Amino acid sequence: MRHYFKAMRPRQWTKNLFVFAGVVFSKNAFNPEMLWTSIAAFVIFCLLSSGVYLINDIVDIEKDRQHPKKKNRPLAAGKISVKGAISAAILLSAAALAGAFAISPALGGLSALYFSLMVLYSFYLKQVIILDVFTIASGFVIRVVAGTEAIQVYLSPWVVMCTAFLALFIALGKRRNEMKLLGNGAQNHRNTLESYTLPLIDQMISIVTASTMVTYFLYTFKSGQSLASMATVPFVLFGLFRYLYLVYSENSGGSPEEIILTDRPLQVDLVLWIIISMALIY
Repeated sequence: MRHYFKAMRPRQWTKNLFVFAGVVFSKNAFNPEMLWTSIAAFVIFCLLSSGVYLINDIVDIEKDRQHPKKKNRPLAAGKISVKGAISAAILLSAAALAGAFAISPALGGLSALYFSLMVLYSFYLKQVIILDVFTIASGFVIRVVAGTEAIQVYLSPWVVMCTAFLALFIALGKRRNEMKLLGNGAQNHRNTLESYTLPLIDQMISIVTASTMVTYFLYTFKSGQSLASMATVPFVLFGLFRYLYLVYSENSGGSPEEIILTDRPLQVDLVLWIIISMALIY
């Protein structure tokens, strides 16, 4: 069971925290009913994403065995069987989708969309240059929209756009890490890495970084329209620059969840951003 739990990639559940954007930014974080519904949506996406990770590991089992880090995943390392992984993926996905539809048809539909898109990514879209990172970004956007629809509140389109650009930023950093880590054998792990080049990825990262910052700046201005509403901007800027430092100087972009869980300056910055954002919103 320990190996199955590891195969569910619990560290990557941090990505599902985007589900809480709706309840937080709609000023309902202290509404018990809405908060519990958001927590239920978070659990649903944790189970659903774990099912997707298992499917992805089944599809990539041979390629993962050629990767210096992914070869230690339970399925690639032979700790669990393919048959067992298939059964676990079906169980997790079915339970998550059933729970989502039980909460609301909208959450169920978005959960099904997320699951379908990610399965399509595992089998095909990850092999299509540029479309692969767009698919990853779409997964984060769906999480945000699903969390909003679960509690039926309005969420600013600027928050959705910020999420999309930030997700692209993270996805491109992950691709860059794979190219640097695997070197000439990168295409053996992922076909798209044969089409990407470091200058291309670096240029796209520059564009997305600027877009993320500008979009967040416009969101804070339109939501507050005062100098105080800009108080969180320096923390977002520091977070982006810190992440860029880790990607370029430490080559750590391959596991975004590990960066968040281990990098102390980024953790402090994130906590301060949350505190100030909550103070401004509430």
